[in-house]
Amino acid sequence: MEEWIKVCDAKSLKNGDLYDFDHGDKKILLAKAGGQVFATDRICTHAYADLSTGIMNEEEKTVTCPLHLSAFKLDTGAPQNLPAEEPLKIYKVKIQDNTIYINLG
Repeated sequence: MEEWIKVCDAKSLKNGDLYDFDHGDKKILLAKAGGQVFATDRICTHAYADLSTGIMNEEEKTVTCPLHLSAFKLDTGAPQNLPAEEPLKIYKVKIQDNTIYINLG
């Protein structure tokens, strides 16, 4: 089942931005790189660290964990290096009427 959640105004998210968003017990990371908006789980799969305080590489479309420096692809959630081995969950994103929505379904 699709559950689209309104997150923010599309104009408020600039290239290079990491935006944290909570919905119920889900902690979501929105990231904008190369004009694309991505949504993943916000907590690193290796150890409990908030990726919204990490470092984004816009060119490679990755976010690096601030705790142990594992990088994750924003489009697939795949870890790029150890110590993380599990991918992040990713979510569908749509922009409609200048508003960013994510699908939690």
